[in-house]
Amino acid sequence: MPTPPRRRPVRPGPPPPVRREADAPAVRPPAGRRPRRWAARAATALSVLVLAASGVGHAVMTSLDTGIGRVDAFKDMKNRPKDGDGTNILLVGTDGRDDISAADKARYRLGGTPCRCTDTIILAHISQDRRRASLVSLPRDSYAELPEHTDATTGKQHGPHPVKLNAAYAEGGPNLTVRTVERMTGVKIDHYLEVDFTSFMRTVDAVGGVRICSVRPMKDAKTGLDLPAGTHLLDGGQALQYVRSRYVDGTSDLGRMQRQQRFLAALVDRASSDPALLNPMRFRRVVAAMAGSVRADEGFGAAEMVALAKAMRGFRTSSSEFTTVPVEPVGAAVQGVGSTVQWDAEGARRLFDAIREDRPLVTAEPAPSGSASAPGSGSEARRKLVDVPPEQVRVQVYNGTQLDGLGARVDAALRGTGFRTTRTPYNAEVRDVVRTVVAYDPRWDRSAKTLAAALPDAELREVPGQGPVMRVTAGTAFTEVRPVRGETQVVQAPKGGYAAVTGDEVTCA
Repeated sequence: MPTPPRRRPVRPGPPPPVRREADAPAVRPPAGRRPRRWAARAATALSVLVLAASGVGHAVMTSLDTGIGRVDAFKDMKNRPKDGDGTNILLVGTDGRDDISAADKARYRLGGTPCRCTDTIILAHISQDRRRASLVSLPRDSYAELPEHTDATTGKQHGPHPVKLNAAYAEGGPNLTVRTVERMTGVKIDHYLEVDFTSFMRTVDAVGGVRICSVRPMKDAKTGLDLPAGTHLLDGGQALQYVRSRYVDGTSDLGRMQRQQRFLAALVDRASSDPALLNPMRFRRVVAAMAGSVRADEGFGAAEMVALAKAMRGFRTSSSEFTTVPVEPVGAAVQGVGSTVQWDAEGARRLFDAIREDRPLVTAEPAPSGSASAPGSGSEARRKLVDVPPEQVRVQVYNGTQLDGLGARVDAALRGTGFRTTRTPYNAEVRDVVRTVVAYDPRWDRSAKTLAAALPDAELREVPGQGPVMRVTAGTAFTEVRPVRGETQVVQAPKGGYAAVTGDEVTCA
């Protein structure tokens, strides 16, 4: 990956006033910026592969060939990365809206001037044994340096220069996009697949909708998304709003990519678990939804898709892994380009090393006795959605019993599921506690609810003035810590590393 310019120093300002969590407004990005167009159109291609694995017939899949546009994504490419095990597919969603009716543009807030650029870039790795798919989201605003190329619009020659990653498509189309991604990741791309959002909407409708759940209401005035808390079956238009939205909370584009990953997992879940989709006529409608709005490289035709899909027979939501390239907390300002997203160099290196070496991104690690599995460890347990991510909840543990080591066991269990414990448990003044107690300041009631989800048998006690640190006094009735995950933080990457989740961890329970 190229080295970006030095970041501008950030001067700390005065600390914000303490506010009650329940009343704290969501942080919104600066006004006046054009909203990012919808993403995750690449889910269409992944769902078709999963459906084709059912063996509904080669004839149905080959009918897709007539509707697939062909691009020469690998023309005159030199000095490419070495081959690795498995298959790497670059999934690209573009900002084209030419085929959308005026009524749908108004209904789904698709106004504005479309750009000839990529809105979504996902590197999909299918393992050599065809039992695992790893999908890595590449932020569209990532700092990149384009190699020498001919501008696709003007025909002029350009030398290397810095841009945001999505500009590679605008200047050089699929070929330059592939070259740029290979240069940044060191991963050799085997196939290129490009989808527009028309096929996205039609495919979602063809599979009968996709189920999405949320622990809080989701609203975005820019896209028109308006979902109450709970579980919803989204049609194509609603799904479009869901994956486009970036003003739902303060996580902006990173939160938007994480919602896209949830949607991809939910679509795989739908495609792999609904018996009705195995009907050839129903599947034909899904294939027809893609026709005319998909482009691929010459070597990735229906025959190759069918062969790959059949090899993936038995593919399930738990077979998929999702992550985003780890990034620095502060981006890099580039003259003439603007604010860019800077990758965490060490974390990105480790991530793409794993892709090249065909290693799982989610690895199982032993957890302490009585604890939940560590985030991203591939635990079979379903992580309950919570409003405040456990990584943002500070906890001090006390042993309220005569049982030696109980405090340390509870501390390790909470830390294992992501809570910020002190790692130094103490003995409580009272040592005959039976039911575990969670003491909390009512100003941090949302954090208390996250802790209560992990300790469902605990008693909650309000202690005004206690401050932001939760106090857990373990009792003899303690059994385990339940795994939880924050809805707005699907993946919490450590500095110099990366973190991933399996599809079954991010779909509705």
